[in-house]
Amino acid sequence: MNVLFKDLFGLFKFTEDIYARIRKILVPPQAYAWQTLIYLSVFSGFLSYFATGYIRDTIAFFGWLFLIAGTAWYTTDDPVRVPGTYMPVGAVITGFLVSVFAFGNQQDVITPRTIVLWPTISALITAIPEFIEGNDTSSKAQIPKPEARQRIIILVGSCMLLSCWLQFYYVTDKWLTEYPSLLSENFQRSAFVRRTDIVTEKVPRNGVLILDKLQPIVEQQIDGKPWSQVEKWLKDVDVNVTNLGRGVIEKNLGAYEEKALWRVEPRVDNIKSTGYKLDLLSIWLGPTARKQGYYFIKTCRIDPIAISTKQRITNANPEDKIAVGEIQCDRVTRFVASLPPPRR
Repeated sequence: MNVLFKDLFGLFKFTEDIYARIRKILVPPQAYAWQTLIYLSVFSGFLSYFATGYIRDTIAFFGWLFLIAGTAWYTTDDPVRVPGTYMPVGAVITGFLVSVFAFGNQQDVITPRTIVLWPTISALITAIPEFIEGNDTSSKAQIPKPEARQRIIILVGSCMLLSCWLQFYYVTDKWLTEYPSLLSENFQRSAFVRRTDIVTEKVPRNGVLILDKLQPIVEQQIDGKPWSQVEKWLKDVDVNVTNLGRGVIEKNLGAYEEKALWRVEPRVDNIKSTGYKLDLLSIWLGPTARKQGYYFIKTCRIDPIAISTKQRITNANPEDKIAVGEIQCDRVTRFVASLPPPRR
């Protein structure tokens, strides 16, 4: 029985200690305390939920100020330093809140700009007390002491460098989003590019996409058309294929900035005076690690075939023949890492 009472007393004592700690955190010892500012920020957030227009924005603005001030006050009472620096952990938390407040928005509270400027803002918050001399009742601005100047310069400079690296990461990620053909380059040793599709993508798929979409359009222009029209079309093949390619690029790559870095060109060769070989080229004009660049090629064979006029003209003599164009294109689009062949 004594053991039971002892255990119950120990449990009660433990619970009482937890309650005392929670009460010390939640209940402000006086009106002028950091808890008061936190409660004001919560109250402001509650009121802004029911307000509209500029009233809501004003209440939310002061709510953010109360939250930042209360957090800064609480974390500087007994500061814990970031290992290896003299930066308080509280400055890191306060810097994050300031960055979100200044550069976030209602749609995305945490934006790339918020993350990029977070280290620099935290360093500036850490350095501010070095420029102020005094106590809670009276204070004045001062020039930091010589031993503090070096710490400030190293801390702020290091955090600004970290912000630059973060910005470079976001810029690189944006480039790879707007110019997906860059994913064909070798980024295996990069510390900033970490995307799963880099491992699997050997060649830019947009170059293949352009020719796959262009092929049926070219076939429609030639297949089954009178041979005289086919030869006339091939005579102006540069203009015709370039215009068709521009339309394909605009339709299929309109969401990417790299659409301006692709160009479509044809190459035509006469084969034994009977038919033609038409090469459709999609050429990459953007940056690449390949010295001579690269392009994609799809080869098509165009031949005249004789068909009965009965197939094209009602009530025509079935023994009369006319020549029409027939086109057959390769199913596979080839990747060539070199300069495109010259025009003939």
